[in-house]
Amino acid sequence: MTGLEQLQALEREHLVPAYTRMPVAFVRGEGARLWDDEGHEYLDFQTGLAVTSLGHGHPAVVAAIAEQVARLIHVGNLFYSEPGLRLAKRLAEGSLGGKVHFANSGTEANEAALKIARKARQGGDVISVHRGFHGRTYGSLSATPQEAKQAPFAPLVPGFRAVAPTAEAITAAVDGRTAALILEPVQGESGVWVLGDDVLRAARAACDEHGAALIYDEVQCGLGRTGTLWAYEDAGVAPDILTSAKALGGGLPIGAVICGPRFADVLEPGDHGSTFAGGPVACAAAHAVLDVVENRGLLERVRALGERLTEGLARLPGVAEVRGRGLMLACDLAAGGAPEIVRRALLEQRLVLNATGPATLRLLPPLTIADADADEALARLRALLEDAAPSPARGS
Repeated sequence: MTGLEQLQALEREHLVPAYTRMPVAFVRGEGARLWDDEGHEYLDFQTGLAVTSLGHGHPAVVAAIAEQVARLIHVGNLFYSEPGLRLAKRLAEGSLGGKVHFANSGTEANEAALKIARKARQGGDVISVHRGFHGRTYGSLSATPQEAKQAPFAPLVPGFRAVAPTAEAITAAVDGRTAALILEPVQGESGVWVLGDDVLRAARAACDEHGAALIYDEVQCGLGRTGTLWAYEDAGVAPDILTSAKALGGGLPIGAVICGPRFADVLEPGDHGSTFAGGPVACAAAHAVLDVVENRGLLERVRALGERLTEGLARLPGVAEVRGRGLMLACDLAAGGAPEIVRRALLEQRLVLNATGPATLRLLPPLTIADADADEALARLRALLEDAAPSPARGS
């Protein structure tokens, strides 16, 4: 029995079957590369779903984690801990001002953001937009208008509804009963859809008119992924509350709710909490991540490389559309079959991608990826798509 077969046997016998895994066991990573248990090398254009945004084993992140682990791993939120307090200051000053509440993941950050909005307007409704994804705990799932994800767990939290991601629909939906409007400036899980500036402006105006909280979920699209530190900066339309996670810890679990001044003091002791949130090790890693992604040169390069990849993807055979911003990209295949292309890319081309639907490939490479690696990924994908393209009819 191979090493992979042993892991598959352990999974069958001892893990709840909540995931569909690809038949590869990764054991090592460095930069944009991964290695499996048989020594095969892969090019990573998925980054653990936008988590390892600085690549695998970034030396600054590794050093920060190792130094903090040696000093103090955990103490809990009943005491003061310097890394988390400094991180709160840094996140707030780098975005909305106000104050920060820490969590352990994106769904937890969104859950806390929704609780803040609901406490500020008790009994108020929460509006989300179609194609959105905000997590899998009950509040964040209730804000995720996807029938397949919601139906098995009904009834969900009352007072949630979804509208089209348009300026007109949002303007019509938000009213005096609305506690919060939550949306992703760039929608990730549904296939990388960039919400227009007009949508964000309408969302801001509607929330201002009716006193609702505007929440931006930047769990995936934030922290440099789109070529600005926060995705909302491109449109210049700020929210009241901003959630972050995924890339923040460089691979360690951490989430953050950044509250602008109006919502900074809504929560009181006992309203919300977490045993592990804001722990010193994850916060030390986050400082190292921010040291890198706050660099203007890196952000400019993310935008430039995103344009290069967009142009390259558009020239690939069978690609019908390319969407996204910076290094958060998706392409639709005219013939569909994206999940099978992802599987073949992994096993035949050693290229790690993922599919967000039957026709959509999503690319989330490290923000630090080299031009040569970006070109190599395009070449590997081209070889696969050329092989998958139907042969011309004889005599044509």
